[in-house]
Amino acid sequence: MRKVSTGFVYFFGALGGLLFGYDTGVISGAILFIQKQMHLGSWQQGWVVSAVLLGAILGAAIIGPSSDRYGRRKLLLLSAIIFFVGAVGSGLAPEFWTLIISRVVLGMAVGAASALIPTYLAELSPADKRGTVSSLFQLMVMTGILLAYVTNYAWSGFYTGWRWMLGFAAIPAALLFLGGLILPESPRFLVKTGHADQARAVLDTMNKHDTAAVETELAQIKEQAQMKNGGWSELFGKMVRPSLIIGIGLAIFQQVMGCNTVLYYAPTIFTDVGFGVNAALLAHIGIGVFNVAVTAIAVAIMDKVDRKKMLNVGAVGMGISLFVMSIGMKFSGGSQAAAIISVIALTIYIAFFSATWGPVMWVMIGEVFPLNIRGLGNSFASVINWSANMVVSLTFPALLNFFGTGSLFIGYGVLCFASIWFVQKKVFETRNRSLEDIEATLRAKAGETAQDLSTAK
Repeated sequence: MRKVSTGFVYFFGALGGLLFGYDTGVISGAILFIQKQMHLGSWQQGWVVSAVLLGAILGAAIIGPSSDRYGRRKLLLLSAIIFFVGAVGSGLAPEFWTLIISRVVLGMAVGAASALIPTYLAELSPADKRGTVSSLFQLMVMTGILLAYVTNYAWSGFYTGWRWMLGFAAIPAALLFLGGLILPESPRFLVKTGHADQARAVLDTMNKHDTAAVETELAQIKEQAQMKNGGWSELFGKMVRPSLIIGIGLAIFQQVMGCNTVLYYAPTIFTDVGFGVNAALLAHIGIGVFNVAVTAIAVAIMDKVDRKKMLNVGAVGMGISLFVMSIGMKFSGGSQAAAIISVIALTIYIAFFSATWGPVMWVMIGEVFPLNIRGLGNSFASVINWSANMVVSLTFPALLNFFGTGSLFIGYGVLCFASIWFVQKKVFETRNRSLEDIEATLRAKAGETAQDLSTAK
């Protein structure tokens, strides 16, 4: 392994999350100017926002599973290249369809990052730090969103400012590629491909030269790595079914709670309750700073609080905030106090999301799948997540016009409370458990062993 610090590995390993956040968040401000210059209707606006999501579905479906064959690091480098091409294309787009195509390309990198990074970080980190390390991905996402809000405001006074907003993402994409050249490969992938000595070196660095911990973890990895790469039949098989249900359920609920509609359309919501465009963008920056701070707190406590408890507390907080926001919006037209209450409730809602469902969902899909289909499983959950994201985001402008802001968010609030039932009934706890222990438990419940499956294959 190259001589790099764990901090370097974790930073650049999670840096794709910054691009994820920036490229999905920047459109919230840019769309205010794009719609005027390109004379877009509500459905065209929805497609400009959702084109990234369509690409994300493709990226998660195509690039994510390839990591089981070619490694996490190589595909991360490919994602950086796609990020760069998509950002430049979006910034230079002369008309609507070129912009859509460029944002689909950009979305492919976003989807790939969402499938690759949680797996990569989970496989690099020790069990007692895995929640904290894996949640760095969400911290980077929120940092990227904040950066998007800042650039939206900085370039809002320029006629071609939206081009700089979209094209700026090329800079962190280039940094991700350069940093990725030095990153190590996942030790799980190295063992699986017959490079145990290299895996030992990586584990030695990541475990800070704790020889006993390294040898114990390496032995566990070797036992699980006896199996060949699994496919769709194993993903949908009896043993993996509990993990698959968790991946699908968490991925869908994270989106139908309305989180990304709030993130993407917050400036639009602010203008609807009486804010001017500049005031809306400036308020957006304040929310972004708050979100990063809350997510940093979540990172710090991720390995101290059970994942299920965090999900349930988050659902309650988000649901109540949405109900309050909905009531405030119904009266915001004639009341400045009601408009302020709506904005405060929206901020609290996003804070609860940033501290719980935002990071915990990505952490858990990186933990629950067995080694031989981890890339495929994470990819499938990511495809479900991005598909739900696209449906919710694409329909949001039309639903907003039909129901109005007040009524629409009540529905999202109800789904927040529905998620509590799912978490209690279908989600098992993963905190402070090694990836190999989680897999062994799944196999034991299904009446299978690693040796049985290796022999069967």
